[in-house]
Amino acid sequence: MALLKRELCRQVKGPEVTHADRCTLVFDTDAKTLYVEREVAHLEATVAGAIEIQTTTMDIADYLKQGGQTAGHRELWRLLRSLFNDRSDFDEAA
Repeated sequence: MALLKRELCRQVKGPEVTHADRCTLVFDTDAKTLYVEREVAHLEATVAGAIEIQTTTMDIADYLKQGGQTAGHRELWRLLRSLFNDRSDFDEAA
């Protein structure tokens, strides 16, 4: 299974208790599906470097409906606009 990935956003907080959140746009070339993958990692340096990682996947529409306009939302909108703008420019040239 080949997965094409494009990072939408990444956020890291805190020096002692680190919380990292990353969203990635994923295209599964075998299943022909496009979705957003969210990976949340929590590292506690005080507990011998204990780390917890959770990964979830969601439909693009569900991702865009989540709370507000984040950097990930803006990047996804930018990518979607560029895809459709490029196509309309191609159609006009033809």
